[in-house]
Amino acid sequence: MKQLLIVFFILGGIMLSYGQRPAGAGGGNRLEQKDSLQKPPITAYKIISHRGDTTFVDTSLTIHKDYRFNYLRKDNFELLPFANVGQTYNRLAYYFKEENLIPEFGAQARHFNFMEAEDISYYEVPTPLTDLYFKTVPEQGQNLDAFFTINTSSRLNFSIAYKGLRSLGKYQNSLTSTGNFRSTLNYQTLNNRYRMKAHFVAQDLLNRENGGLNDLATEQYINKEEEFEDRSLLEVRFENAENVLFGKRFYLDHEYDLVSGDNNRIALTHILNFSDKKYIFRQTNPVEIFGPTLRATALNDESKLRHINNVLGVTYENNTLGKLAFKAGQSYYNYGYNSIIVLGDQVVTNRLVGENYSAGAEYANQFGPFALYGDAMVNLAGDFTGHFLTAGLNFQITPLNFLNVEVNSNERAPNFNFLLHQSDYLNYNWQTNFSNESTQVLNARFISPKLLNLEGGYTLINNYAYFSQTEEGFTRPFQHDGSISYLRIKAQREFHYGKFSLDNTIMYQRVTEGGGVFNVPELITRNSLYFSDRWFRRALFVQTGFTLNYFTSYNMNGYDPVLAEFYVQNEASFGDYPVVDFFFNGRVQQTRIFFKLEHVNSLITGNNNFAAPGYPYRDFIIRFGLVWNFFL
Repeated sequence: MKQLLIVFFILGGIMLSYGQRPAGAGGGNRLEQKDSLQKPPITAYKIISHRGDTTFVDTSLTIHKDYRFNYLRKDNFELLPFANVGQTYNRLAYYFKEENLIPEFGAQARHFNFMEAEDISYYEVPTPLTDLYFKTVPEQGQNLDAFFTINTSSRLNFSIAYKGLRSLGKYQNSLTSTGNFRSTLNYQTLNNRYRMKAHFVAQDLLNRENGGLNDLATEQYINKEEEFEDRSLLEVRFENAENVLFGKRFYLDHEYDLVSGDNNRIALTHILNFSDKKYIFRQTNPVEIFGPTLRATALNDESKLRHINNVLGVTYENNTLGKLAFKAGQSYYNYGYNSIIVLGDQVVTNRLVGENYSAGAEYANQFGPFALYGDAMVNLAGDFTGHFLTAGLNFQITPLNFLNVEVNSNERAPNFNFLLHQSDYLNYNWQTNFSNESTQVLNARFISPKLLNLEGGYTLINNYAYFSQTEEGFTRPFQHDGSISYLRIKAQREFHYGKFSLDNTIMYQRVTEGGGVFNVPELITRNSLYFSDRWFRRALFVQTGFTLNYFTSYNMNGYDPVLAEFYVQNEASFGDYPVVDFFFNGRVQQTRIFFKLEHVNSLITGNNNFAAPGYPYRDFIIRFGLVWNFFL
């Protein structure tokens, strides 16, 4: 990764020096020089999603940019971060929209910063573009995300990026070290009959694990004892373990037009997703809290998944009939471990290997302000049964008002680590025959910046698979034999009065069935009161103010470092504490500067809050950083 990062900066330096040549360098007449100085509009710098939706680069400074200025570079309103940057997050809310036909990999607590295929964007830019993100961390380290893209012609775009993090953290043995390398290619032929998007991603996400505070340290933390304001003095359960998630993926999405006319188009499509994942839990010596072990030292749990997915399709598109596609898929999976484990009468196999074959269809059409869309696939043959169906309606009420209603149905087997898991800890070995999980979801979204942004969803889940702890305190997989009904409603509205603004986001949730295995807080809220102005002859745009985050008390999920999974617990409730941040942000041309005092109210009240049972929430900290765009 370090070599890739060096190459990236060398290429960036070359392009920077090329883009900053004097106007007369390289010859050319004065008219050509004048044209070269004309900057393309910002809308010419296009960002294309994996589904083909197009937006453009945005260098503005808004309160929502402040919400996204974090390690994930996403709005984390529904996530509760652990004490150190790069650790996991506890979920405060859930959004269900499943379109998978076979199980996913385990270690889901390590996947918040794992970039899947749908997280990768493609680009089309008139001039080279660079995006640099930097932010400080709690202790000894930094967080950097560097991105560069260039069009060698109007038809061919390359991009390369690397996000790296290293943070020691304030608690013992909580170091994080992560890297996300990604590169993309976006190409179309001169006649536009062949189009291709491709990417390669390599990721490694390492966390040292300490099991949280021990019983004595938990009491000292809750009592806010002054001598332990130096958090490194608090004792943790162990200091000799780490887990790491590795991943590599090659992705190709391309299509060729057999017929291309003004009214009709017939195209062949193909998507290839070739991915490898590996999860390792390492510990030099075992600890009693996880039970007896197979070996006395050098514990090493290692699981791997190779997944190769091909989807072939034929698309017919007509100006009147819309877009109709038929597709067929083939998936190869190879998940497991290197050896079989025999524990008395129990035999835990080492691998789940097989192929699945599926078929499906897609449809989309526009009827004035209405747009219909649908996507469905079903497994026809193979070891796993399942299906997904997504159908929706978009209604553009006015240019600024938008309504979306969508239904989603999915049935598939639980994740692989529910079905098969091996460990040097004896209590963490199992092979199950769980039934398929089934989810039915109704989601709706109404966007009206001047009125109200409102979204909500109702989810019904059957055969829900989850982790919980036995009476002995060991984490095991379980499957709920009843139904879970989950309702969520989220509203957002921003008010302005002169140079002052108030942005409010509130979410209400209710679990009417299955509350013992599916726990969420009833209320989550975020409120930002801030001041905006232009200073220094309007050269500097500033926003400064306070943000309050709060959620009601609930039975918060616990975290298991062996599995890198969260488990359901109903013994203790957590939450019901406010977190106030002070921020001062500024924008100069294409540079946004962020300065924040996080959890500033803890300077007055102290901090004894938790992000998960045994895992403290973040203390007061001063952090700053920037996002800087270069348009060469």
